[in-house]
Amino acid sequence: METSKLQRFFFKLNRFREKHLNRQQYLVILGGLVGLASGTVAVLMKNLTYFVQSLFFIESSSYYDHMYKIGLPIIGLVLVYVFKTRLIKSEIGQGISTTLYAISKRKGLFKYFQTYASLVAAPITVGFGGSAGLEAPTVVTSASLSTRFSRYLKLNQATKTLLIGCAAAGAMSSLFKAPIAAIIFAIEIFSLDLTLVSMIPLLVASVSAILTSYFFFGNDYLLQTQITDSFSFSDMPLYGILGIFTAFISIMFSRIYISIFSRFKRFSSKLNRALIGGGCLLILMLLTPQIYGEGYALINELLAGKHFTATENYAFNQFENIWTVIVFLMLLLFLKILASSITIAAGGVGGIFAPVLFIGSIAGHCFGMIINQLKILNHDIALSNYTLVGMAGLMAGVMHAPLTAIFLIAELTSGYSLFIPLMITAAISYMITQRFQKHSVYHLELAQRGDLVTHNKDQAVLTLMEIEQVIETNFCILNESMTLGEVVKEGVIKSSRNIFPVVDHQQQFKGIILLDHIRTIMFDQDMYNKVKVYDLMQSAPDVIDLSSCKMSLIMQKFQQTEAWNLPVVKEGKYVGFISKSKLLTAYRQKLIEVTV
Repeated sequence: METSKLQRFFFKLNRFREKHLNRQQYLVILGGLVGLASGTVAVLMKNLTYFVQSLFFIESSSYYDHMYKIGLPIIGLVLVYVFKTRLIKSEIGQGISTTLYAISKRKGLFKYFQTYASLVAAPITVGFGGSAGLEAPTVVTSASLSTRFSRYLKLNQATKTLLIGCAAAGAMSSLFKAPIAAIIFAIEIFSLDLTLVSMIPLLVASVSAILTSYFFFGNDYLLQTQITDSFSFSDMPLYGILGIFTAFISIMFSRIYISIFSRFKRFSSKLNRALIGGGCLLILMLLTPQIYGEGYALINELLAGKHFTATENYAFNQFENIWTVIVFLMLLLFLKILASSITIAAGGVGGIFAPVLFIGSIAGHCFGMIINQLKILNHDIALSNYTLVGMAGLMAGVMHAPLTAIFLIAELTSGYSLFIPLMITAAISYMITQRFQKHSVYHLELAQRGDLVTHNKDQAVLTLMEIEQVIETNFCILNESMTLGEVVKEGVIKSSRNIFPVVDHQQQFKGIILLDHIRTIMFDQDMYNKVKVYDLMQSAPDVIDLSSCKMSLIMQKFQQTEAWNLPVVKEGKYVGFISKSKLLTAYRQKLIEVTV
């Protein structure tokens, strides 16, 4: 009953839109609504996490009073396991990758449980101390909500994708209060087209989300800093070296992340993954409890120049030697990479955005401290500047999002005095990292499967196309044991096509027969019982394997063979044919669909 009322409401809404709004106005309104929803999701995600953390927080400076927290990640991972296996009975997926897959292979649609699953699982993961961020779960929840609007409003795929981008922009804008960086994040990560049609809805979504954040959180910022020293030209070589340094750490992060994921996949039991992952986190937190949770508190301490207090009241007493602090922070950097990778690989729901900022802040801060200790310059450099630029370098390298990195840090610092060093470090880090790690951790798995949508419009359209929709099956199938007479009777007479697939008794594809090749003998009845299909068939120019071929490879096969029809098989068995004409027609149709 309620569903029918909702359907009638959206039907009336569509009728109103058709009469009173043009498409651009409609997209702007939808962008504002999606931004409002994304801002609300971000507020809920943060508050739920704070609530979970408050249940276990003790106001104490004693290390032993913090020891009870160390076992919490095991409980959190097990609770998430129970939630996934007993309640929703499905994998939730990893935020950004799940959203990208929905765009490329599900026509911008999410499964129903993804509307709320991350909103429950992520606060449990992070609230219980899992070393992950809330940004990716906020994005996927917001994007899933946007697709609910899309389904009710019967929007096309291009508009669905745009609203997913609006959701991502809204989520990031609300979390960081950086509306411009949020828009760039949506464009860089989700490969949206930057046009006036798409830009205005993204802008409205970002603004409505940040207003929601201001309404609930006021002027509180995740990262609290102000630039005290402006950029000096003499520092430029140092920022270039910092770009190389952050590129090295970015490559290390990506390699460790991928390696740990592959190792955890070897455990067939997901409960064992959670228990083993939780046990590993327990050991890591015994060494460095600072890796507990998102880690924004430590980032803010580094930004304030409090690197000594960043290690006090934990497993170690406060360090007094600056080189000891540097060594400890570099150890913390490495262990944070391990902890974040383990948290997600073990089944936790979270993202890498916060860990990347955490690691980048340590990298930049340690680099600055080393420069000051070695007295490379005649004056001490501002550690907060290098801490901020280090975060940009890691974001550019790990996430392959240099523009997002530059504008996020610039907006967080309420000015552009660091714009030049941000550009230098982010560009160098990105270029070096991309040379050794072609795809970011967000994109890697999809890229390996050929399901990644990129800014390359041709490649994006091919990725979005579905092979099954271009397969033709109206061909007469011939058996290799048939005679020429049977070919004429069962094939030529009955078929309107000039090509015939040949199979054996197990339906395994063997070859093809072209009508042109048998035209000279098919009317010679003396040959009907003498010639077999086996004698007439020939190999196909190439074969399309349905289980492994992607659309880009299929297009390449047509270009290389110059054929008009290629057979399709699955596990060696004949399925049908794909014709070049139908493939190109489907390509043009998809190009129209995805163009906003």
